[in-house]
Amino acid sequence: MESQSLYKLIHPVKYYRDHLNQEVRPDARKFLEYRPISVNVNSIGTADGSAVVKYGETTVVCGIKAELAVPKATDPDSGYVVPNVELTPLCSPKYRPGPPTDEAQVFSKNLMDILINSNCINTKDLCIEKEKLVWVLYCDVSCFNYDGSLLDAATLALMGALHTCTLPKVIYDSNTQTYKVDDENRWKLNVKSLPVSTTFMVFDDSTVVVDPTAEEEELSSSLTTVTSCNSEICFMYKSGASSVDTKQLDLFIELAKSQEVKVSSLLRSVLESPNKSTT
Repeated sequence: MESQSLYKLIHPVKYYRDHLNQEVRPDARKFLEYRPISVNVNSIGTADGSAVVKYGETTVVCGIKAELAVPKATDPDSGYVVPNVELTPLCSPKYRPGPPTDEAQVFSKNLMDILINSNCINTKDLCIEKEKLVWVLYCDVSCFNYDGSLLDAATLALMGALHTCTLPKVIYDSNTQTYKVDDENRWKLNVKSLPVSTTFMVFDDSTVVVDPTAEEEELSSSLTTVTSCNSEICFMYKSGASSVDTKQLDLFIELAKSQEVKVSSLLRSVLESPNKSTT
């Protein structure tokens, strides 16, 4: 066992290739086999909506905090949603304390694009008084353990948090331009869709595996995340130097649509479950 660990450390690519030649991955999964997914919602009592998601060992928490603000001048009758992904040394030794990393900013931008492209939230629903007062939803996604496919877990955690988000009723007096928050009278946020992200890895420019671990991501020729919503592709993001051919892309899209059905069904069962938790 010790010699195997040493071999893996010295020759990681060959170690991984040896496993793939046996048609199995180092964690005993098949090429197109996903890790177990677990979801728990309403787990943060101080948040307006929250969810904890695990993709294998990748663990993320999303908490939503709603604040009142003046609307943007460009959208006077719309509130806005601000997703933010935090990657700290707690989740992986490759991250350091300090300002958000470039990777974290890319993940945050990806989540924003997914929200916009999926038409998940009608931001006009967040308007209380045109040009005067709107809701801003700060969606903080914190990674507690990074082991690959982070955008998949982050997307699901964000969806779980949004689907459980409730906001207090606000009464605005246009004469005095003051408002009163009735925290005892809350309304449920209307979430119109449930996008699901699926990450694919290409190894040696030919072998495709789904739901890669952090070790697999480091060895990849390219990584592609495909987000499906209502059986339509609403977002796609690729990293890595190698290109993706048409056959591989068709496979990604087919598998992403299939995974959307399974994961969306999982989340809906969680939302309908009395204990708000399932695997």
